Amino acid sequence: MEISVDISLYPLQESYEQPIRAFIDAMEREPDIDVVRNELSTQIHGEYHTVMHLLEREVFLVFDEIPHSVFVFKIVGNNRKGIL
Repeated sequence: MEISVDISLYPLQESYEQPIRAFIDAMEREPDIDVVRNELSTQIHGEYHTVMHLLEREVFLVFDEIPHSVFVFKIVGNNRKGIL
């Protein structure tokens, strides 16, 4: 099953840009998913288990480094890449 996830990350600290970029870079290193950036959020598209495993790992790393962070996820049960 393919899914799409819209992600926003809010590290609650003054230097917030670097952790956001690092998180997106980690998403982009996964060859089996598609990543679409925009100014307010990032969308990832791919196979359910691949996407969820990646999110589990990377969200943990963010919380481990910056516990005062907020993630907002919207998950759609199909691949919506390129669909407005």
